[in-house]
Amino acid sequence: MPTYTAPLDDIRFVLHDLLNVESLSKLPAYEDTASAELIDQILEEGAKLCEDQLFPINMSGDEEGCHYDNDVVTTPKGFKEAYKLFTEGGWTGVSADPEYGGMGLPHTVNFVMQEMICSSNLSFGMYPGLSQGAIDAILIHGSQAQKDLYLPKMVAGTWTGTMNLTEPQAGSDVGALRTTARPISEGEHAGKYLIKGQKIYITWGEHDLAKNIIHLVLARLPDAPEGTRGISLFVVPKFLVKDDGALGDRNDLRCVSLEHKMGINASPTCVMSFGDDGGAEAYLVGEENRGIEYMFTMMNNARLAIGLEGVGVAERAYQHARDYAAERKQGQALDGTDESVAIDRHPDVRRMLLSMRAQTEATRALAYYVAAALDAAKRHENEGIRKESQALVDLLVPVVKAWSTDTGIEVANTGIQVLGGAGYIEESGAPQYLRDIRVAAIYEGTNGIQAMDLIGRKVAREDGVTAQALIADMRALDGPLAEAQGEDTGDDTGAIRESLTEAVDALAEATDWIVAAHPENPEAVAAGAVPYLRLLGLVAGGWLMAKAALAAGRLSAAGGDDGGNDGRDQEFLAKKIVSARFYADHLLIQAPALSRTVTRGWNAVGRFS
Repeated sequence: MPTYTAPLDDIRFVLHDLLNVESLSKLPAYEDTASAELIDQILEEGAKLCEDQLFPINMSGDEEGCHYDNDVVTTPKGFKEAYKLFTEGGWTGVSADPEYGGMGLPHTVNFVMQEMICSSNLSFGMYPGLSQGAIDAILIHGSQAQKDLYLPKMVAGTWTGTMNLTEPQAGSDVGALRTTARPISEGEHAGKYLIKGQKIYITWGEHDLAKNIIHLVLARLPDAPEGTRGISLFVVPKFLVKDDGALGDRNDLRCVSLEHKMGINASPTCVMSFGDDGGAEAYLVGEENRGIEYMFTMMNNARLAIGLEGVGVAERAYQHARDYAAERKQGQALDGTDESVAIDRHPDVRRMLLSMRAQTEATRALAYYVAAALDAAKRHENEGIRKESQALVDLLVPVVKAWSTDTGIEVANTGIQVLGGAGYIEESGAPQYLRDIRVAAIYEGTNGIQAMDLIGRKVAREDGVTAQALIADMRALDGPLAEAQGEDTGDDTGAIRESLTEAVDALAEATDWIVAAHPENPEAVAAGAVPYLRLLGLVAGGWLMAKAALAAGRLSAAGGDDGGNDGRDQEFLAKKIVSARFYADHLLIQAPALSRTVTRGWNAVGRFS
């Protein structure tokens, strides 16, 4: 049977040796929650939950799926028990404000936990990500009364949260939504609103795990402007909440059906109907007609969390393929051995496994890097650093979301190939990883939309300032690579340095072209948006992999017989260098070709008919 082991060695390496996450303890509010010891303890306990409770119900949950009967949704066997343990452990509030019952840990720790949850059980993992987004939206934009009423129960997991955007006629074009909000001007309900409309693709919109579900709903007020400028955000609870926090009557909303999906079968994806009997009671969040702005608070966090879904599934698919390849014997080795050998002795299988491992490590490093920047953007005392960090987060959020999920799909697909015929059989477990992660490239804005956001709002609009600052950081690694060449990492450093230099040059060329071309020919730039996003992700990942190789080389050289590498396993450090070398030789070298696609791709696309 498949197993899952949380990759704590690599997680610790990225956090401590690559990103120096302990520095977060210098940020206000994190002084007591960001020590290396505490973070490691939290993650070790989280790993046990994922390995022992969530992973064992992953495959069975996929097979059973959710049940729908007369507006009631029942989750698969074992999910209620796992959810109870999840909430009792406080995992719903890892990074939530302690004022409302949260642990107050850095967002970085929460996102690491999100990766492990998604590795062990992606269907289950989609719930906490959405609830966290709803918590953040209310915390930042809600009234004090709304915070006091909803957040303690949501942080505790007693209540869960959703976001309701999509409608049958309004997918990515949110401005076309028709759900209405009618203000109540008289009587005991004056100041409230009545919501009417239908929303689709609502993840965990109805379920049996929590006592209440707090829906955040986009709707249009009477006489509101057309398009996105006329959308407001509302809190619409499943059960109305009394002033003392007790639950009241059932609100006028219901799940009318569940979507029959390709994957994530244990995650209920609901069609929600609001106001069939007159209107669902709702409460305005913030100001009128600023709903899209507020919802982006949820969506940015959700997009980072979705990127971690890609990392998590990639890690699980790699472990599955690696373990199978080590046991499956077939064929003779090319060294002339007569006896049958495990397939991981064959060069092409090794290539596939290394591609899975290297890509997973690169996406993990970039996702954690952005999460740490998010913490700095929210907490750093220096306003200039906060602004710079937020600009970096804004630039890279679409990259983490799109590149990590595309990579997760690729890694899961390669995992099936490693297993061969067995990989195509559901019983092996491998197809579920690909089925589950495929949707991640679609929701919260398709990856093409992420790419358009990247080139338009994040690069062209600011004349490439943040992108060029990141490129300058990448170029600054050339000196340390040159110094280490032939020392700690042998010939590997030279090869990594050469590939990284060419890749960064290619990224700079494509970035300059986008800035210059966008004002006069935005269509040409748009045609290269997806290749540019892949290029930026590929090079940023390669930069961090090169930094990882340097760190591993230093730790390995310091090891010796006296344990000077803090007890780190020499085999693990050697594997880190091999992953970086593979990444440089097989992946980073794609950068110049992608740059040419960005700058030349419009010619044929513009003539499509």
